[in-house]
Amino acid sequence: MSFMKAILGTASVLAISATAALAEPAIIFDIGGKFDKSFNEAAFAGATRWAEETGGTFREFEISSEAQREQALRRFAEAGSNPIVMTGFAFASSLEAVADDFPDTKFAIIDMVVGKDNVASVVFNEHEGSYLVGVAAAMASKSGTVGFIGGMDIPLIRKFACGYVQGVKAANPDATVIQNMTGTDFRAWNDPVKGGELTKAQIGQGADVVYAAAGGTGVGVLQTAADQGIFSIGVDSNQNYLHPGSVLTSMVKRVDVAVYNAFTQGEDLVTGFSVLGLANGGIDYALDENNAAVFTPEIKAAVDAAKAGIIDGSIKVHDYMSDSSCPVS
Repeated sequence: MSFMKAILGTASVLAISATAALAEPAIIFDIGGKFDKSFNEAAFAGATRWAEETGGTFREFEISSEAQREQALRRFAEAGSNPIVMTGFAFASSLEAVADDFPDTKFAIIDMVVGKDNVASVVFNEHEGSYLVGVAAAMASKSGTVGFIGGMDIPLIRKFACGYVQGVKAANPDATVIQNMTGTDFRAWNDPVKGGELTKAQIGQGADVVYAAAGGTGVGVLQTAADQGIFSIGVDSNQNYLHPGSVLTSMVKRVDVAVYNAFTQGEDLVTGFSVLGLANGGIDYALDENNAAVFTPEIKAAVDAAKAGIIDGSIKVHDYMSDSSCPVS
């Protein structure tokens, strides 16, 4: 079972106990919390799987403010936790400040690269999975107009959007893709009301499939899509179960695998840079009993063909993080 601490504000980080067993791993969840039904929850699933399989325990913290990032890192390191995993790019500057002070502690950061000797940086080829769900969106759309709702307007989310548009256009060159970002700060990850409002606006412009890459905000996108009778596409975790028959599919990003692997390696965590994508099972689309009726054999065949093409290199998906001049819009 995992060790829990009540989160009562910034000061509570200072109360993280130093009594944990040496080398007990720790995970710090980003704003939105471990039950965001998306990115953080996938990370929690990986930690939980490790605990269930090994009988081990891990420590955890859900930040509620930016100031808590560095404080939590330092307190867990001081308490002997090893390795310490962070969910999200926003921990990069805090990790840069902390890593050198604890050279014997291993850290893992997901979605960002931090070039320290004791840091494992794990990134994903989200553009590949977004291309796949873009193909599915275009094929499921009756109006020829589909939507994308991102969270915080950053290059990482533009990477999702660019891959999605490329997939849509590959399946239907005449399709229209409406794009909106929720905001420009960290509140954009946890605003389901705004997600719902943006979804309604896109529906008003003709969208009948909307892909959400917005963390907890996406819950509002999926709910509104279900209420309005259109398809949505989930992200990070398999979100098909949230609205069976309404969620066309989910772009699954195996954050759980990244966390599970880090915890399994423990103090022997392999540091450096690694990439998870379609070819090594780090990215995929979700098909289960919740969307089987709407993810038709024709859609599946087209998506599987695209997946094979990306893996064998015959389909090149543009990576916005490498080149921000997205070739499609």
